[in-house]
Amino acid sequence: MLNDIHVDEAVRALRPDFAVLLVEAVGFVNGPSDDRSRKWLAEASAEAAPLDHPKIEAWREAYRAFGAKPQRTRPSVDALIRRMPLPEINLVVDAYNSISVRHTLPIGGEDLRRYEGPARLVRAAGDEKADEVLGDPAPGEVVWRDDAGVTCRRWNWRQGVRTRITEDTVDAIFILERLAPMTMEELATAGAELVTLLQVISPEVRTSTRTIG
Repeated sequence: MLNDIHVDEAVRALRPDFAVLLVEAVGFVNGPSDDRSRKWLAEASAEAAPLDHPKIEAWREAYRAFGAKPQRTRPSVDALIRRMPLPEINLVVDAYNSISVRHTLPIGGEDLRRYEGPARLVRAAGDEKADEVLGDPAPGEVVWRDDAGVTCRRWNWRQGVRTRITEDTVDAIFILERLAPMTMEELATAGAELVTLLQVISPEVRTSTRTIG
């Protein structure tokens, strides 16, 4: 699916500085949080940026641009930093949450086998299907979706249940989303660090990457 993922021109027009690094990971073995992932979370918590950091404010501005109120529906990295100490979920989710906080970077993890067709980032028409956790998107809202419906609302605010990574997930796509002032070089570094942690969790994992933007 990696080469078929698409960012709509309407989203690019909203934020021309947007870029996304996609990391596809195939054939890993996930599991419950352990001492390794707890260490990653603790180290990330110690490095967390302040809530007024320019990288977080850039995402709040992006939310306002499509009509969302970021004080009510927060960008994912904003919400994550407010949840200190970082919660334990499972090995893979702990890995990407730690990278998210260390780099002040929204990261989503999606179970590839739960997808129907390729992922794409679009502005909603308002008639898309979404599960009860997400609720229906408003027209013009930025959403990730596939052929079956919305997988993540308000850019990176909330992920749906259908495509979440669980301990049973073996193939995944990770979505690392960049706005200025984050540099493209730091985005690439964050992606490389995520790949390293995935290889620690599961040495047999096969990874590939693609940058859009």
